[in-house]
Formats: sequence, C-alpha cells, structure tokens
Amino acid sequence: MTERTIADADPVSEVLAWLQQSTGAADALGGPGRVSGIPEAPWPHLLVGHGPGGDLRSLTWATEPEVTLEVWGDPGGWPGKANLRRTLLRCAHAAQGIVEAPHVPGRPTISGIRPSGLLLWAPLVDGQPRWMMNLAVTIHP
Repeated sequence: MTERTIADADPVSEVLAWLQQSTGAADALGGPGRVSGIPEAPWPHLLVGHGPGGDLRSLTWATEPEVTLEVWGDPGGWPGKANLRRTLLRCAHAAQGIVEAPHVPGRPTISGIRPSGLLLWAPLVDGQPRWMMNLAVTIHP
C-alpha cells in the first residue's frame, strides 16, 4: 500500500460529500439534491469549492486549507437576503458535524472546521442572490 500524503487529503471532496448526505443541510436548503460543486437548480443551492487561502503549514501532516460555501438563490431574487443568509449559516453549522463523525479508514481525518472570515453578500450582476463564506478545514491524510 502506498503512503498517503497531504495531496490525498482534499477538503472540498470531503466537505462536499458530507453536506450532500447531511439532513441539516437538506433541511436548510429545502430538500435533498441541492448541494454540489456547480451552481444549478433547484434553488436555493449550496456550492462547495476551493477557497482562496488557508495554511498549508509544512505540507507534511495537518494543514488548514479553506473551503468556500456559496448559497445561491433563484435568479428571480428569492428567497430574500436574510433567509438566504440563515440558510448559509445553517449549512456551515452542518459542515462542522464532520469533525465528530466516526473516522472512515482510508479517508482523510478532519479535526476542525471554523469560519475563516466574514459572510459576504455577493449577488450576481443579473441580480441572482448569493451569500459566500470560507471555512478553514484542519485535515490530514
């Protein structure tokens, strides 16, 4: 068996898979099937992607890269700004549940998830509502 390295510990795929099966995220978003890596209907929809920062430390064991969560509303402008913000915060809270979950052998270990900045209201140029935030994910292979 080959030795696992930090390159094998992808925080986005781990958080994405966790949130796709999370009842907390599904409840916040209005149903299952609303979490992915691309902005797509049904709305509201949670997009999970790589964040712009983080701490790669020595590239040997526990790193703390960022994962970006974006909650997109319907292009028609609903739900409202405050509702969409609550939805994003509920999804971020659901992501933290992975820390307490039993470890699955062969998978990376996530030992911490915390907000790494502020919530950002960032509607698209066409008016489609969107909130964004980053999570720092402490992960090791």
